[in-house]
Amino acid sequence: MSDTTHRTLRLLTLLRSRTDWAGPDLAQQLGTTTRSLRRDINRLRTLGYPVESVRGHGGGYRLGADGKLPPLVLDLDQAVAVGVGLRLASSSGISGLEQQAEACLVKVEELSPAALREQIATISQAVDVISGGSTPVDADILLALSRGIRGCQQIRMDYVARNGEPSHRRLEPYRVLAMGPRWYLFAWDLDRDDWRTFRLDRIQSVRVSTFAFSPRPTPEIQEHLHRSVTTDPYQHVVRIRFCAPLSEVEAHLCAYAGLLQPDGPEACVFTTGSQDLPWTATWLAGVPLDMQILEPAELVDAVADLGRHLLAVAQQSQGPHTRTVRSP
Repeated sequence: MSDTTHRTLRLLTLLRSRTDWAGPDLAQQLGTTTRSLRRDINRLRTLGYPVESVRGHGGGYRLGADGKLPPLVLDLDQAVAVGVGLRLASSSGISGLEQQAEACLVKVEELSPAALREQIATISQAVDVISGGSTPVDADILLALSRGIRGCQQIRMDYVARNGEPSHRRLEPYRVLAMGPRWYLFAWDLDRDDWRTFRLDRIQSVRVSTFAFSPRPTPEIQEHLHRSVTTDPYQHVVRIRFCAPLSEVEAHLCAYAGLLQPDGPEACVFTTGSQDLPWTATWLAGVPLDMQILEPAELVDAVADLGRHLLAVAQQSQGPHTRTVRSP
């Protein structure tokens, strides 16, 4: 927080502490000059707080009708961030957070001066988020993980793997990330001596230990998460080179379906995983872009089989009952 912001908040707190303040006394409390005090008073007025001038010997100041408002100093861009951020929080999939986010939004509106309150209310009422069916996450687990990350403290975690097998993990937690409908923990696994990614909805319990750790150099965390979620769990690694700029290809792919990287200005490579190559071939057939299959070779065969099947369907459909539409 800047010195100016800190002084402004301190000024607002002092104005709330009693009815009237003489200008010199207020400046002395703030450790500033009466000239700087006047600038701070004007700053509060610009933010919408009703600071009134008091006539009399030496002059003074008081808060007006909204004088009991606690200090909340936000500009318009920050008000937009608050409104949108709390709306997003309400659909995050964290258990109980929707009600808390709504309650917090109401409090923020109540604690703001009238002009800013109107801006926040306008944003919050206009913005809505359609939930993507996020897998619920326990708020207590998220809080414990966040404490471990912030304090660089090891955690003990009970976890259920994809196959349903329970395990106990000793971890150094580094980051919690949301990707698509799920939340993930990126951590160093002390027993496996490697980086690991864990789904938060599979964590049964978390205990933050008293053992601190020194942060290790990390790989590129988002790339690691993409790989661990979209390729590592699957039987086949699929790499497709699209003959189009990355910005154009992004419009046809789900943001968390795989890793999309540029390959020069006019092409990009998409890496994902697959358990069912015929299904992947069908999905690729629906992408209206020129492409080249880099791997696996079995996917080339699956695409060829699909092509022959579709060609046969087209030929069989050109019988006497087929209606042909001709161009005028």
